[in-house]
Amino acid sequence: MNTTTDQRSESSAETRTEHDLLGDLAVPVDAYWGVHTARAVDNFPISGIQLSMYPTFVCALAAVKQAAASANGELGLIGTEESAAIVAACEDVRAGLLTEQFIVDMIQGGAGTSTNMNMNEVLANRALEHLGFGRGDYNRLHPLEQVNLSQSTNDVYPTAMKVALDGYVGKLLARMEVLCLAFAAKAVEFSDVIKMGRTQLQDAVPMTLGQEFAAFAVTLEEDRLRLSEARLLLHEINLGGTAIGTELNAHPQYRDRAISHLRALTGIDTLVSAEHLVEATSDVGVFVQLSGVLKRIAVKLSKTCNDLRLLSSGPRAGFGEINLPPRQAGSSIMPGKVNPVIPEVVNQVAYEVIGNDLTITMAAEGGQLQLNAFEPIIAHSLFASLDHLSAAAVVLAEKCVNGITANRDLLRQRVADSIGLVTAFAPIIGYENATEVAQEALLGGRGVSELAVAKGLMTQAQVDAILSPENLVTLTLK
Repeated sequence: MNTTTDQRSESSAETRTEHDLLGDLAVPVDAYWGVHTARAVDNFPISGIQLSMYPTFVCALAAVKQAAASANGELGLIGTEESAAIVAACEDVRAGLLTEQFIVDMIQGGAGTSTNMNMNEVLANRALEHLGFGRGDYNRLHPLEQVNLSQSTNDVYPTAMKVALDGYVGKLLARMEVLCLAFAAKAVEFSDVIKMGRTQLQDAVPMTLGQEFAAFAVTLEEDRLRLSEARLLLHEINLGGTAIGTELNAHPQYRDRAISHLRALTGIDTLVSAEHLVEATSDVGVFVQLSGVLKRIAVKLSKTCNDLRLLSSGPRAGFGEINLPPRQAGSSIMPGKVNPVIPEVVNQVAYEVIGNDLTITMAAEGGQLQLNAFEPIIAHSLFASLDHLSAAAVVLAEKCVNGITANRDLLRQRVADSIGLVTAFAPIIGYENATEVAQEALLGGRGVSELAVAKGLMTQAQVDAILSPENLVTLTLK
């Protein structure tokens, strides 16, 4: 089956003829897209992930086009009726009415030109309808002459990327807060649960399970702050720079007016024009920066999930310190087995984000002279990373962390039995005595607290004070 043909056939076998520099081409008569989109669909059957699958990006592109149409109308560069019709078409797209018409593959050659053309054609044909004309009647209103006026893919595409990314980042920040609060709630719930801490998978010193979960919450909150900082860098845009940042073919007042309209449309009040548009058109450093922060989040989130899987391992032959809520049968051959499937899926999202970061790094490095031609793969990779991290964060919170329980008695008994407990006694009984107690306990199979009391090195009251959750939280010895 020819999927390209299927995409272009839509609901009607009737066609209209459109023309570009390569010649004539038939497109479905009821399609809002046109010849440039049709050629892109033929040229780039790569991922099967269409522009329509990222509606936030579609809306961002439409917002940029709406800002441009409003500025062009105010400056008298296009007629009032034409400007109003394009604005109305943009509003239709932003309302989700024509999302299915954005059919180009996200991964494409041409620095995003096919995406820009797809938007130009859809808006032109929708605007024609608002004016009372038929689709394809470009003598009345043209995708390039009017819709793309004062613009280039090279300023429209990265500007729309940044607007869309701002929305994706906002969503991830909210989802990460949900996860932070889930860990923080467990920290309070487990604040009185004493356990042994570990370093290098060996017994270290006592702590509370609440402290362990509080650390999970704090490390995520730190990443939220870093993400908020990176988000601000997205607000410098090169709209109005046109092809390479020289503002060729743009009215002197166009840039300021277009950006002002874009602020109003998006609600991003901090959008500003780059000081050096030539540099801003060739530079994709902000995307590298954002990707690096996403990698940081992914790495730390994955490490947290590793800890959850390790702490819940068992139920009899592992750590068995906590219980993750069971979500599904774990094996087709081992009855009764339940696996930590939620942390596992979050691990895999993290691996994807880390891989996407490498893709973005190579794409950024591969840019040449006045333009980076590889922004489509950067956009696709960032959108996927943000979307999947957002989903992973809320799934981890709702389907795992909220339902975690502690094996309290087991944890306390392990503290009592641990050789590592002697470290907490050392300030009272001295390092040499502590070493002797540890060696004797290890050889004789006795508890270090029992031996320390039996040897008269400590009182039971001192042992109980050291092992009180309150004392462990304040990190003081009495």
